[in-house]
Amino acid sequence: MAKTVTGQAISRDSRIPCPFRLCWPTVFRVKNFLYRHVLPLVISGGALVYVFGYAIDWQAIPDATERANLPLFIAITILDKIVFFLVWCLVQASMVRRFLAPVPRRQIIAVKGGAELARALNHSVSDAAFFLGIWQLCRAPLQSVVAVTTLPFVAHFFVLLLQGTVALFFVPRDQVQFTWVAGVVVFGWTLVMSFAVARRLGAVDRLYALLHLDWLEGRVNLRDLVPYLWIFAGFAAADVLIQGMATRAFGNPIDWIALISGIPVLYFMMMLPSFGNFGTREIVWASVFHGYGDEASLYAFALWTNLVFLAMHVIIGVAFLNRAMALFADLRRTRAHVESVRAPILRDALDP
Repeated sequence: MAKTVTGQAISRDSRIPCPFRLCWPTVFRVKNFLYRHVLPLVISGGALVYVFGYAIDWQAIPDATERANLPLFIAITILDKIVFFLVWCLVQASMVRRFLAPVPRRQIIAVKGGAELARALNHSVSDAAFFLGIWQLCRAPLQSVVAVTTLPFVAHFFVLLLQGTVALFFVPRDQVQFTWVAGVVVFGWTLVMSFAVARRLGAVDRLYALLHLDWLEGRVNLRDLVPYLWIFAGFAAADVLIQGMATRAFGNPIDWIALISGIPVLYFMMMLPSFGNFGTREIVWASVFHGYGDEASLYAFALWTNLVFLAMHVIIGVAFLNRAMALFADLRRTRAHVESVRAPILRDALDP
């Protein structure tokens, strides 16, 4: 319906554009750039400055490393990354084949491997490349691809929450930062209860419709996710075992119960945007396990873990280099669309 100003009719198309409407795309792009690129560097930079400029000095890191069996530690940490990569590859491939399309498993693994190359620098770009590659394989709605490939994070989150909850009753409070563990557990159960209430009130169904996930209706049931909970329960046990072996190889062994309680905190805090988890891992590890060694040894352990994982991202990505290059080329052409879909569903993978 036309509006009038001083008696003159003005159509909707001829009205003066709202300045906020014009600048909103620019504001969104600036906000996205700051969140995806600047904020991770700021967080990691600030954390590293705190660790090496205030908490300890650089000389303490070589001294702490000399006490470690570094070859054994690196071998165990490489095993950790390989186990993590394979478990997530197989779980996500299983969900894609079960809920989206029966595409060849080797192609899904190739997409996952190619996306690892970007994970060395930017987790978000790696996630977006993975979503795009799976969408190209399945040709299902992109929103459904994002939803299905992020279901493993839900299962992993729930297992870690149960792990931390049980460990609360046994954790040695004089050696582990109990308030961090309790805070993460309380926050996790608050999220679960909030989701249950939102579902009861119909908000989840409205979000489901808003994200156009009706294509998945009837394909994914809660019962279908139970086997994956058992898989991640086994993975959690393996994770504790590998981390315990790594700490022993590094010369500052951490009690098994402490690891069971502290690892969920580590995963939760690494959801903060950062550059390859540098800085955040060091601070969390040294704070949570403060009773199991001097700060220099704990910081050094976390720093070396980050360096090995960084190298492994590159090595795995290079092993699937052709797929990686194809993904990045396609991502440049469709990145805006992929990012607009993935942003409201998940920020980052819980990848250590």
